Amino acid sequence: MADSSTSKSRPTRRDAEEVRVPSRESWDPTAGDAAPGTTSSGSSSSSGGASSSGRSFADKVRSALRDAGRNLDDARTAPAGGAAPSKATTNKRPTRRARLRLTRLDPWSVAKTAFLLSIALGVMTVVAVALVWGVLDAAGVWDSINAMVYQVIGSESSTDFDVENYLGTSRIVGFTLIVAGINVVLLTAIATLAAFLYNLGAALLGGIEVTLAEDAR
Repeated sequence: MADSSTSKSRPTRRDAEEVRVPSRESWDPTAGDAAPGTTSSGSSSSSGGASSSGRSFADKVRSALRDAGRNLDDARTAPAGGAAPSKATTNKRPTRRARLRLTRLDPWSVAKTAFLLSIALGVMTVVAVALVWGVLDAAGVWDSINAMVYQVIGSESSTDFDVENYLGTSRIVGFTLIVAGINVVLLTAIATLAAFLYNLGAALLGGIEVTLAEDAR
């Protein structure tokens, strides 16, 4: 009888196989499974209670991690209330500078630019002279000059003298047009020659050094 009682109290090999060994895998708190080391019993009531408690605990852990992540994002994006601004926000970005050399001028582009500028200068000169002579004529300057010449000479031949025959508006404007045309030719030629001379000097000396800076605004 003693042998039979001891044989019944000892666990059989089949009973040992039914016991589940806890898994060694890492436990994820966000997953819905139970924590490692827990064993499932054969009864349906105990398994249902363990799964429900595991799910509620996992939901709490998920919500806590979600809230912590949101708080961390808010702390990174917005500074704390009343905190002083950092040096990165207060200090301005340093102005970038670049040192370049003007090594060559295109003679053709210089000639075109000089031609257009000389034409503009000639037009402005003609218009300015015409306006000045018109103002002098309206102010009666020419009549005053004719009267003064008549008083100085005091002869009958002075009555035929008229200053407008020599310094009239039409004569002066025509002379100004001729001078403006000559200036157009001369300025264009001089600018083109200066471009060639600059290219020769830049080939020997390296050209003009220019420092360019970025706008700080």
